[in-house]
Amino acid sequence: MKKFEELLEEAVSFHGGLCAGQVIGVRMAILGCKLIGMDEPKNHRKKLMVFVEIDRCACDAIQVVTGCRLGNRTLKWIDYGIMAATFVNLNTKKAMRIEVTEKSRNLAKRYAPFIKDKYQQQLEAYKIMPQGELFKIEEVNMIIPLEDKPGRPTSRVCCEICGAYVNDRREVNKNKKVLCRGCANGRYYHKAEDDRCIFKNAENGIKKLG
Repeated sequence: MKKFEELLEEAVSFHGGLCAGQVIGVRMAILGCKLIGMDEPKNHRKKLMVFVEIDRCACDAIQVVTGCRLGNRTLKWIDYGIMAATFVNLNTKKAMRIEVTEKSRNLAKRYAPFIKDKYQQQLEAYKIMPQGELFKIEEVNMIIPLEDKPGRPTSRVCCEICGAYVNDRREVNKNKKVLCRGCANGRYYHKAEDDRCIFKNAENGIKKLG
């Protein structure tokens, strides 16, 4: 695997700027890959999966180091809001979860006392902080269904209400109908003519884009 400094430079270029999250993400990905026996993760296409638990800066760095992406189904986002990720070797089934410790925030003062700005202090401290203080590391068991793994879709069915096609067993059986999750449980968006739309004005209640 490339050196930390080189990987950090690549992550910064991809992310668009240097921040503490980039440092954490690069270190987390390097450690996670080594712990599951993948020192050269990009040589193991579709044999490595990473589950990230937060949608923050570190995820970009993890993507750069591992080569895992949403587009090839090797990067999964589990919306826990925790700065953590689990690295899985699909060949050996070994999985390691790495979580950033809360104490690392306060320990930053010890490792970069000469820096007064809190965020810059954390950025520099996380580069050199021992992994045992920066991370909580644990081996875990992962059961990954076939429909969640990389590869071609395992199924494709049509929603009986809206007609959308649903891949990989994401459909819902409700009231004896096969439905997409939006029709079954409600959607994350509303149609533009819906008065619940977030784009509103005082005159007509709706401000349409374009």
